[in-house]
Amino acid sequence: MLNANEIRKGMILRVDDKLVHVVEANHRKIGRGGAILDMKIRDISTGATIARTFPATKRYERVRTESRNVQFLYSDGSGYHFMDMETYEEVDLGADLLGENVQYLTDGLEIEVVTDGENPISTEFPPWVVLEVTQTDPGHKGDTASGATKPATTETGLLVQVPLFVNQGDKVRVDTRNGEYQERL
Repeated sequence: MLNANEIRKGMILRVDDKLVHVVEANHRKIGRGGAILDMKIRDISTGATIARTFPATKRYERVRTESRNVQFLYSDGSGYHFMDMETYEEVDLGADLLGENVQYLTDGLEIEVVTDGENPISTEFPPWVVLEVTQTDPGHKGDTASGATKPATTETGLLVQVPLFVNQGDKVRVDTRNGEYQERL
């Protein structure tokens, strides 16, 4: 169990029977009253981020986590299948854990899975992925410097706004944090 002054950014805690990730923690002493702990926490199960204030006398349970790298193999009706890069065992993850990031999954993509022992609690994707454009309107000569964009569908079904000079079959780098086009490769 941790005291309020031991809470740090990045820790995973159990608060009100929920696993939360500490985004910010600020321990402060108020003039005449007791100390308080202001925390911005992200609920791991829902992904919602909230700001909460707790009394400094409250104790918190820290959840021990492990990280392991897994490589995407395939998906089917039962879920998404990965291979653990250390043990070579197959790991199955559900769409609820991956969330909207399933649109970035390509063959061989390596991600990090955070577990609390045996149960996966969150995933961490690389900052960008390379995807092939499978459908977009053709570009025209001279459409390189206008700054205009057009929609493009990638091999995974992700819809990205790309510059006019990007054509079908091109490979583009996409930011996984916001889903935006970065560059053509």
